[in-house]
Amino acid sequence: MSEPVDPEVVELAGKVFDAARAGDAPALAAYVDAGAPADLTNDRGDTLVMLAAYHGHADAVRTLLERGADANRANDRGQTPLAGAVFKGADAVVEVLLAGGADPHAGQPSAAATAEMFGRTALVELFGSY
Repeated sequence: MSEPVDPEVVELAGKVFDAARAGDAPALAAYVDAGAPADLTNDRGDTLVMLAAYHGHADAVRTLLERGADANRANDRGQTPLAGAVFKGADAVVEVLLAGGADPHAGQPSAAATAEMFGRTALVELFGSY
């Protein structure tokens, strides 16, 4: 049996996820510095990095990576933050994730496959060098 979840913890987690979606890098820094896991995941396995990346927030992604978040952690569907950034056309996020160690061939579909699928020729060429 699992223990009941404290409603205050659920509320706090919601605020942290909202900060990732909104790209609030200072708030994310404060939450993680205060002890929130840098790789906190929601019920679909989306990390804070995934949410920030998908919503195009390069500074928030950088802030999380600087605090130990995993650039390659896939969600429950096998999607990585890099593939999400490619899908959304968030080139600044792509750059930050690559600098943070993201693998363009990880995940399903991978960022490389996503770039190919959407005709992002420059990214296909870039990812071919990895």
